[in-house]
Amino acid sequence: MEHGDACVQDETVPEKLRTFFQDSPVALALAAPARDNPLILVNGRFVALTGYSNAELVGRNCRVLQQDADNREARAKLRAFLDDEDAPNVRTPILNFTKDGTPFVNLLYMSRLRQADGEARYIFASQFDVSRARPERLQAYDRDLGQTLTKLSPVAAESGIIVEATLTSIANSAATIAQAKLSLAGLDDSSLL
Repeated sequence: MEHGDACVQDETVPEKLRTFFQDSPVALALAAPARDNPLILVNGRFVALTGYSNAELVGRNCRVLQQDADNREARAKLRAFLDDEDAPNVRTPILNFTKDGTPFVNLLYMSRLRQADGEARYIFASQFDVSRARPERLQAYDRDLGQTLTKLSPVAAESGIIVEATLTSIANSAATIAQAKLSLAGLDDSSLL
């Protein structure tokens, strides 16, 4: 994968942060903190997970992955996070679809990356397909996400960015996988397919 395929280039994102995203073992995205939160950076893992190219994603809100799914509860959690400047992060399963229409339950994690003055500079997001995961894969993802957040802090700090992410919100849950499987099973009875 060429550098351009792995991470979309955005001149406002510091080079070290772009490189960090490119090298991450988990699907990552950065969005603008305002104006409908358009994506400004996605990594190769994100592109592989969704099937969308960088050109199809950058500049658009991530809700493109939801297509016509209801996602009422997840949307309410995400809206509450985005509306509350003091909320440090959110983690919720949400029904998404790959570009070819394949449904998957995305365990979405979002937090803010702030400038030293406290103003939100980016919305940081990580995605993981829990619909087909086994508990041990979710544990590995949780470990990788925790390590990613730990390593992100000093990289971001070099550019004057503070990571608000808290590792306590990352908790492995077999119930999350079970809920994902039920959500996909429920699609058989919906008008989406």
